[in-house]
Amino acid sequence: MSDARWQLIKPVLATWRARHQAAAPGFGRRPEHDLRAVMNAIVYVDRTGIAWRYLPHDYPPWQTVYWHFVRWEEQGVTRRMLEVLRRRLYQELHREHDPSAAVMGSQSVKGANAVGSATRSYDNDKKINGRKRFVLTDTLAPLLAVMVRPAGVQDRDGATAMLLGLHPMRRCRMVFVGTGFTGRLVTWASKVLGIVVHIVGKPPGQRGFQVHPRQWVVEHTLAWLLIRRRLARDHERHPETTEALIR
Repeated sequence: MSDARWQLIKPVLATWRARHQAAAPGFGRRPEHDLRAVMNAIVYVDRTGIAWRYLPHDYPPWQTVYWHFVRWEEQGVTRRMLEVLRRRLYQELHREHDPSAAVMGSQSVKGANAVGSATRSYDNDKKINGRKRFVLTDTLAPLLAVMVRPAGVQDRDGATAMLLGLHPMRRCRMVFVGTGFTGRLVTWASKVLGIVVHIVGKPPGQRGFQVHPRQWVVEHTLAWLLIRRRLARDHERHPETTEALIR
């Protein structure tokens, strides 16, 4: 992790550690491991795809790293770090902190043996047995929300849950989606949430592949996920773990 990025998220982790020390009896001794080293270890697992217990010895013990990873996700620390990075980008671009529009996409990936039958299924369209990731970004690509479901879940059904989570963001009133989300979603979102769902389809007469700027934002984000070896397929027993790694 670069020095500049670490300086942005360092206050979030420092605040978490101070609160944890105050709340946990007997936790008054000096922490043994640096939080930046823990964060770097999590990023290493994500990028290389190794199992937690195979972390190199120059990182903190894998049990310590995994403990922090789980606690940060459970206590909302991961989301706060993401929010800090996103707000910094908006500040540099002189934009409002809450986006007025978003882009949604989905991605089906194969499930490893650790993925149980209760949280995986078959995507008939993509011919993939595993899980499906629903990702919501703003129009500049920063991640707003992520949700992992069995691969057989229809795009419009997964989008319903995503939009319900988006609703508290009051300024966001338009969401761009691909043609896979066509159906009752458009009417439901307008009537229930007051959100306009705009289907980005292929223009009449288009032949071959062409980039559609609105939809390409989220497609680019989904492509980035596959570069991370841990996310090239779903190795996690629990969908929530995959969501945390994507964040």
